[in-house]
Amino acid sequence: MTTPLLGPRDPAPVEIVNPEGRTPLLLVCEHAGQAVPEALGRLGVSQAQLDEHIGWDIGAAEVTRRLAAMLDAPAVLQRYSRLVIDCNRPPEAPDSCPPVSDGHVIPGNAALDPEDRVKRVDEIFRPFQGAVATALARPEIQATFSIHSYTPVMGGIRRAWDVGFLFRSDRRTSDRMARALGQAVPGLTIGLNQPYQVDDASDWFVPRQAEPRGLPPSLHIRDAAGQTLWAERLAGLMPMFLKEIPA
Repeated sequence: MTTPLLGPRDPAPVEIVNPEGRTPLLLVCEHAGQAVPEALGRLGVSQAQLDEHIGWDIGAAEVTRRLAAMLDAPAVLQRYSRLVIDCNRPPEAPDSCPPVSDGHVIPGNAALDPEDRVKRVDEIFRPFQGAVATALARPEIQATFSIHSYTPVMGGIRRAWDVGFLFRSDRRTSDRMARALGQAVPGLTIGLNQPYQVDDASDWFVPRQAEPRGLPPSLHIRDAAGQTLWAERLAGLMPMFLKEIPA
């Protein structure tokens, strides 16, 4: 019999915040946590490395929780480090369980055994995606946002944007949100499909969860240190956006 990856002292992969929230908006945070299953040790990396952006989206979880409280909206957060398995990547993607991340070697992911990869998919990725799908299936949900943060410098290249709205086939939501945020907070550098672009090979939420339901795209915040500030900015925009969506 195969030994499970997650033991009794490991946290559940999914955190549900405000499940009975009355606002018809679902917040999702795939890279909220830093947890590593006991069976994997620390994947051979230090706590300092897990604290960096390679380990999680710094500040994104708190922005999500604060937004959920401010808006009275439900949220689904994922507790394990993106180094264990990236829950915003197809499981078969090369960087789903990255052997190297932003120049850091991840020993626990080197030459990963296929059976061990399947355990990470079955015990972390699938339960989280199932929780998101269940929450999105609520008939009252009219929109969803996946909230991420990103490091201001990646691979030695500086990213100038304060916030980015990501989309693929339908950019209308991103355009409206970017325009409204620019009017509310003059001087922000706002990216559209920056610093990332969405595609089937490297993303999961937009092509697999949001787009099939005709729902809005992802949101990336550069500086999540100002968690309350960003939560307040977004909380001011999202109700306005919801009013524009037909019931």
